[in-house]
Amino acid sequence: MKKLFLFFTIILLSYNGAFAQEQTLLKGSVEKVPDTFFGTWRVVSTRVDTDSPISFKEKGVDLWNLSQDKDVITLSNPFSGAVAEIKIEDASHNGVTFVKTGKYDNKFLTDKVNITIEDDKFIGSDELKLDTISDVDGSIRKTETAIYTIKGEKIAGQSVDN
Repeated sequence: MKKLFLFFTIILLSYNGAFAQEQTLLKGSVEKVPDTFFGTWRVVSTRVDTDSPISFKEKGVDLWNLSQDKDVITLSNPFSGAVAEIKIEDASHNGVTFVKTGKYDNKFLTDKVNITIEDDKFIGSDELKLDTISDVDGSIRKTETAIYTIKGEKIAGQSVDN
């Protein structure tokens, strides 16, 4: 159970130094991100689909701090100290789609989040794809996926860092 919790934490949070990578942001996308996106959010996730129920926990609660410094948007967990840069794929006046990728041992995670923000709440989805990479030839040996519905409630202003 402890191992499963740790694995889920790595998958859902995956915002530590091992996962943090520089991301190329789409030109102009950062300017389109609504101000309401930034701040500290309490996020509840519920798994709705997976091909690997052992690897992906059914439910979770997390804390996201979303902040911006120039053209870099960062998602961090103030409690764990984990941090990752995110890539904005799409943004509008009340919605954001972002992706982050990372490597952990021989696994490569792609995490795509799509949210719609209304006042101090958001709803959306989180699609996870976990590829296990061969140590021998670098090929993908196994792919596991999960889809979560997520709900967020803003609990603090634009950033706990400000």
